[in-house]
Amino acid sequence: MNNKIKSAANRILNSRIFLIIIAIILLAKTIFFYFNTVNVIQEQTVKGIIVFIMALMCFINIIPNRARIIVTLIIDLLISILLFSNNLYYIYSSNFISIEQISNLQYTEEIISTLPKLIKFNQILYFIDFVGMFILFVFKFIKIDKSKKSNLKYKLENTIIFSIGIIVFIMIGIKYIQKGAENSWNKDEQILNATIYGYHISDFINFFNMKNNVKYTNYEEMILEYEKLKSEYAQKYGQVQYNYQNILENKNIIIVQLESVQEFVAHKTINGKEITPNLNKFLNENIEFTNMHMQSYSSTADSEHSTLTSTYPLENGMSYSKYFANSYDNLFNMFSEKKYYTSYMHGNVGTFWNRENVYTRLKIDDINFIDKFEDTSEKISGYLSDELLYKQSVEKMKQYKNPFFTLLVAASSHTAFDLPGIENKKEKVNIELGEYKGTYFGNYLEAVNYADYAFGILVDELKKSGLYDNTAIIVFGDHNGLSMNDNELTKFLSQNNSSLKDIDLTLTYTRVLCGMKIPGVDKHFKIDKVINKLDLKPTIAFLCNMKDEFSLGTNVLEIKILFA
Repeated sequence: MNNKIKSAANRILNSRIFLIIIAIILLAKTIFFYFNTVNVIQEQTVKGIIVFIMALMCFINIIPNRARIIVTLIIDLLISILLFSNNLYYIYSSNFISIEQISNLQYTEEIISTLPKLIKFNQILYFIDFVGMFILFVFKFIKIDKSKKSNLKYKLENTIIFSIGIIVFIMIGIKYIQKGAENSWNKDEQILNATIYGYHISDFINFFNMKNNVKYTNYEEMILEYEKLKSEYAQKYGQVQYNYQNILENKNIIIVQLESVQEFVAHKTINGKEITPNLNKFLNENIEFTNMHMQSYSSTADSEHSTLTSTYPLENGMSYSKYFANSYDNLFNMFSEKKYYTSYMHGNVGTFWNRENVYTRLKIDDINFIDKFEDTSEKISGYLSDELLYKQSVEKMKQYKNPFFTLLVAASSHTAFDLPGIENKKEKVNIELGEYKGTYFGNYLEAVNYADYAFGILVDELKKSGLYDNTAIIVFGDHNGLSMNDNELTKFLSQNNSSLKDIDLTLTYTRVLCGMKIPGVDKHFKIDKVINKLDLKPTIAFLCNMKDEFSLGTNVLEIKILFA
């Protein structure tokens, strides 16, 4: 009986049935990938996946028997690695891998250090078939037939199957690739419309066709379009709602960029305790923006780029890596021309995200990476803790001549949110997670609570130094920290909103916390209009009486008077 089973298993391995089995396994893995990332799959997505897998199997079918099995297993492995890698990257950044991000390989050490915390046990399913195959081969339950079929009938069948597969792929597959290109602004939509395979093919084509995709061939064409855009803005946003023009002239300006702090945590409690008590106090006393959205695809450096230049980041790759040598109209240069003392503070090494090469090209009087801070005794995931960053930054600010402009970039609430290295954690994390204890979502809330604790220290230190009253503070989260499909997040939000819809989850995913303190403006109010990081530069220019040469954003203190 055992010999009969072995014989049947070997016949399957050395026949086309093996290709069908692998095709079914690949389909199952891909569907599993979708539910592990975007958490949804559409009928057209499944059809597209089947088209790509069928075309692949038709191609493999023409390979001689022994080589065919080896090639099939190699392709299965490569696709498994592709899906697994995208799964991990999606957990890390809510994004998918692109060939454009090859420049990020220089930061492999920093990225890989977080990966073990992102791996989930169920991801073994991407490779489970190899475990079974390995056992069967080792115990010689199955073996590859070394014979070669070369008769005319076999070759004819192969040719027909291969031809049909290629025709189907050309007719249907290209449609899915085009859909991917058409939805390049939204990768979740892209992989739903074009499949994960169509996305990667489209991404590969776009990488080598980048120059042909450039819209403007010279500076003059671009400026002409920019002037048209600004003319439209003047018509749509021409009325100032809060007339604080020039109110910050000769005042100190501090921009505080918080790591991964989303808007939904503001004014929320868990088990009776506020998640962000210090930020809540700041928002309640000053101007609160309830509808600030990210553009930075989960990259802190891209958030800095958009804030300083009022231009969009790259969809794929890093602006700071790829275009660091470009000249931008930016806040540091603008404040320098206004005779402000300018500084940058970040508790990481200058090589990460190429910041050192970026900021040394700008007009910054005092650039501070981790090597410029004396006390580095407390690090969280290799970064200087927010607490030590803020305390030492204020000490430096006390020595600056007034007025000064400072960009402070915090990092402690970074993925994977478990706060390794923090001293006296119980004193600095003051929330009870209850049912969320030990979950990724629970770790996120603790990290944000710590970031809030440190922000409270920043405010206290500024008050002790006498700088607070004469200093404008703009604080915001750089990007999301959680996937919009995080189950615990959905549960948490549902407790406060029984009619939670998909659009609510999407907005929660893109919205980041944001507030602004303006010296001389004592009243608290909220601005609910949709804004983003691109709007900060023109707003600051308006408040500080600076000429803004080039900004794709608008002044957040202006109201929309004409619908597009």
